[in-house]
Amino acid sequence: MGGTLAGMDPARASATAVGVAVARGMHRSCDRPPWVLDDPFALQLAGPRSAQIRAASRAAFPLAAVRQGRASIVARSRYAEDRLLGGGYHQYVILGAGLDSFAWRRPGLIGWLRLFEVDRPASQARKLARITELGLPVNDGHVFAPVDFEAESLRDGLDRAGLDWSQPVFFSCLGVLIYLTAEAIDGTLRAVRECAAGSQIVFSYDVPDAFLDDIAREMVAIEASQLAAAGEPYTTRMSPAQAEEVVKSAGLEVAEHLTPPVLNDRYFAERSDGLRPSAAERLIACRADLPHFPEKPSASTPSNPGRPAHHHRRRPLPDDLRAALTKINDAGREDYQR
Repeated sequence: MGGTLAGMDPARASATAVGVAVARGMHRSCDRPPWVLDDPFALQLAGPRSAQIRAASRAAFPLAAVRQGRASIVARSRYAEDRLLGGGYHQYVILGAGLDSFAWRRPGLIGWLRLFEVDRPASQARKLARITELGLPVNDGHVFAPVDFEAESLRDGLDRAGLDWSQPVFFSCLGVLIYLTAEAIDGTLRAVRECAAGSQIVFSYDVPDAFLDDIAREMVAIEASQLAAAGEPYTTRMSPAQAEEVVKSAGLEVAEHLTPPVLNDRYFAERSDGLRPSAAERLIACRADLPHFPEKPSASTPSNPGRPAHHHRRRPLPDDLRAALTKINDAGREDYQR
């Protein structure tokens, strides 16, 4: 970002955002608890296309690839949110937010935490319309920041949205870099570098075929063909060494670089259903200068930003959000059971 999204029409809403939401929702309905990420809003945010996308996925991909793909999707969000909560940040920027539901899954955090959802104007307009249809509340501190990267930089878009650059910021950029040019990736990381010391970004990137196992290789080949046909072609894949070099060249420090086995050990090791993440995608957490975190909001927040927030206490849902979720679950219960 801060460059162009290669091959993508900025006036079109993203099709991949719906597919990601479906995968998050299917983790809840197809996989056994405990869920790596519990997202009861995902399928309804995805809308009436959910069933069609699920059927197309089952027809196009081997079952093992479908399961690994959704495992990676929920694990990358869980990891980013664990680091966010562990660091005690008061500003959270989701780049390429799509149909992310953090604001409604964690409503007790919105207020002392300002959430900025950054996406293309068309994608964000579609999400806002869906939020209205579902009756989901939008609280103070939840900021939608449509950014046309053909016309302005990420910095300009966040300035307009009211980001405080003098305070540490946590960014997540998940499932996005593969669609960006090298210029856009560098621009995104340099924007993080311009934030206050202690700012951090977690991003995912996709590795070349040489790093893939057979399941991931087949999944990537099918998916790349489908997405190119849909106007969202794969653009950038990097080796782990290349990814670290990109981080360092932007002036950031690698804080943690997760391989699939490490991610599996952290979030899937004790599962009895064999669910594990794909070898196609990896995660990096990197930071601007030395960490300098603001005061943590409560004693229940874990002190180690690199470990899962198993003991982070969730606050009760507000009445309006509880009512909206009940409505969503009632409407979607039949779809969840299919």
